[in-house]
Amino acid sequence: LPSVGVLMTFNRIVACAIIGFIKPTPSIVLNSICSFTATLPGTCHNRHAQPAAVFSSPSGTEPLIRIGHGYDIHRLASREDAGQPVVISGVKFDGSDAPDFELGFVAHSDGDVVYHSVVDAILGALTLPDIGQLFPDNDPRLRGANSEIFMNEAYARMVQRGYRVGNLDVTLICQKPRVNVEHEGKQVKRLMVGNLARLLHTGLERVNVKARTHEKVDSVGECRALECHVVLVIERDPDATPSQPLVEL
Repeated sequence: LPSVGVLMTFNRIVACAIIGFIKPTPSIVLNSICSFTATLPGTCHNRHAQPAAVFSSPSGTEPLIRIGHGYDIHRLASREDAGQPVVISGVKFDGSDAPDFELGFVAHSDGDVVYHSVVDAILGALTLPDIGQLFPDNDPRLRGANSEIFMNEAYARMVQRGYRVGNLDVTLICQKPRVNVEHEGKQVKRLMVGNLARLLHTGLERVNVKARTHEKVDSVGECRALECHVVLVIERDPDATPSQPLVEL
């Protein structure tokens, strides 16, 4: 019977032969055959070696897509104690944009959990430090700040790297206030989607906002807090000319 070493050598030869018939592409992952990764036709490398980028741009400097996740939570208190209303995706729950809500966000800025989560998702996708480093909560200039300024900065950094929004999926978790409602003839959730699309310079079809309760469980379910999760895909903009990334945070 052939030795183990002979069989392993044979398997490697077969793998390389198969890869040789694959149409040339910048990079191909083939982990189902002998646990090897093919970076170019006719070459085999052990998958435990330093991997090449699976997806790469034509210039080879950035991947074609990046994925980011963002999360934020803020406490709720009486409007008097909080000093400000609840603001969700730029929509104020004080009777102006949405139905009046008796509680407010306890936060250094306006406490917009959706915008903060989106900013962190963008920064995470770009492998940059998080929102707390970019906008410290001990900066007096940011006291009560409109979170649109955070969104504008994150968007600028994304564009500078040559990316645009692929799609954005927001999950808002709150017992109250209700967001699947109308106010003065307008769907509140649609206002949220519109604000996100406007700030990210993308189409409405690329943005989604979902909302659910927390079944009256823990701080969120007891209306003592409100939280948000965001999943974001950004893609290379074929018309962009990326510059060097800003990392001085």
